[in-house]
Formats: sequence, structure tokens, C-alpha cells
Amino acid sequence: MHIPVLKEKVIEYLAPKPNEHFIDCTIGQGGHALSILEKTGPKGKVLGIDQDSVFLSQLRQTIQKEYKNRLLLAEGNFAHITTIAQQEKFKPVHGILFDLGFSSLHIEESKRGFSFQKQEPLDMRYSLSNPITAEKIVNYWSKTDIERILKEYGEEQFSKEISQAIAEHRSQTPIVKTTQLVKIIQEATPKWYHKKKVHPATKTFQALRIAVNSELENIKEALPQAVELLEPNGRIAVISFHSLEDRIVKNFFKTHPSLSMITKKPITPSLQEQKANPRSRSAKLRIASKLPTHNT
Repeated sequence: MHIPVLKEKVIEYLAPKPNEHFIDCTIGQGGHALSILEKTGPKGKVLGIDQDSVFLSQLRQTIQKEYKNRLLLAEGNFAHITTIAQQEKFKPVHGILFDLGFSSLHIEESKRGFSFQKQEPLDMRYSLSNPITAEKIVNYWSKTDIERILKEYGEEQFSKEISQAIAEHRSQTPIVKTTQLVKIIQEATPKWYHKKKVHPATKTFQALRIAVNSELENIKEALPQAVELLEPNGRIAVISFHSLEDRIVKNFFKTHPSLSMITKKPITPSLQEQKANPRSRSAKLRIASKLPTHNT
């Protein structure tokens, strides 16, 4: 079971009240949404958006039955949050949540190559309608572009060596499995790098996943739309899992004229939560409130 990260803090700061409406932009397995629904009865609604049709069909069979008139589900990318909300005629909106982490189910069960610890196809898509896969990137993108994404999205210090090794390997045989890519990375990086706490393939896999799913572009597109959709005094909460996302969110919250930052510093999981759910370790939660409008 996927454990929702920072659930208590999300509820504390979004502060859902009876009959209020919320959007969960990455509903996943519904952990956060369920807690919001419990607080917003009898008529409050949640619009749950996800790119992954598998998650949505599971939710339709479970939570949606229980909250049939209060949980609306929409398959789509949160970069199109305005269009989705309009299609669902979903308003007013009192709070919006983005949980930018990918679900443990993606690693454990999707068979789409999110984990470097399993032999799976190099896919890494959240949405199967996405034309770009990790396999296409490693086999067809230029060496320069691969080096750039490893450096930018993975902050990988051996981006040059790894991209060179990928280019050499693919000229002999296509790279189609996660295990092939892991071997290439290990051979391209020095032995001391393999002894570090973080696996040498971690950053490359992160970079490919971000590139495949346009993760950073999506959050940049979605945040201004989310502010527009919110009611005055409505709140927006974002959980990010690496410095690139967190930087985008922090700068946006700081500079947007309609927002007031509620959290000056990000909220991180307690040691207790980190122990119970090791994947929560890198999570950072930031919350902002939309300023009330004043009639002049």
C-alpha cells in the first residue's frame, strides 16, 4: 500500500472544512484525497487528477463507490488543470494539492522501468499515451542532449562519461532493459562512486524519468493556473522530492503577487515518518495562501 507522505501536515495546513472543494492534482492511490473527503462532508468534493489510468480505475472500484457524488476523477496531466476543472464544472476551489512524488506502485508493480533494481523495459511513462519513453531517449537522442538532461535533471557529476558510454553501446546494440543501462552506468563511472550510499544509477534514472514526463515544465505550467482557480484565502500545497522541483515552487510562491507564503521554510517528515516510510525522506512541503481580493 502506498503511504501518503506528510498526510497530517497536509491536512493541518490545507485545513479542509465541511462543504469545501479541493483539487488533488496527483491523486495516485487516493491517500491524501480520502483524508480531505473525511473533513469536507457532507457536500464537499474532491477533483482527483492523474495521468495513470491504472490508478484511476482502482480508485473507481474502491474510494469512488464510497464517496460516489463527492469524488470526481479525471485522467489527464495537471499541466492542464484549468481545462480539466472547466470540463468538470468544478468550482469554487478552496484548496489545491500537488504531490510530486511518484507512487511506490510505479516501482513495485508498473513494470515500466522506474527502478534500477529490476529487469524491466526502459519505459518510465506515467501516461501510456505519452509518445516519449526512456528507451527512445537513450537510443535516439543526441549524446549532447543526453548529457544535458543527466546534468540538469539528475545533477549527475559523470554525465559526460555516462552519455559517452550510452552512445558507444547503442551503436552496437539497442538499450532496451533497465539492467543494460545500469551496467553501462557502472562501467562508465569510477569504482569509488559505486561505494557511496546512493546507487550510481539513481541520478540517471531520475533524470530520464523527469525528461520522459516533462515533470519540471508541467509544474511551471500548472502553478499559475492553480492560483487563478483558487478562491481568495484558498490554499495551495506542494510536496516536492528533489531540489529542482523545490526551487521552482519556492521561487513561484515568493514572487507571485497574489500569494502569501504560509511556510517560510519547507516542512519535512518527522524521523518517525521517515522510519515508517523511507521514501518520504527527501519530501518537502510548502504552502501558500491566495490573498483576499479588495474592492477599491
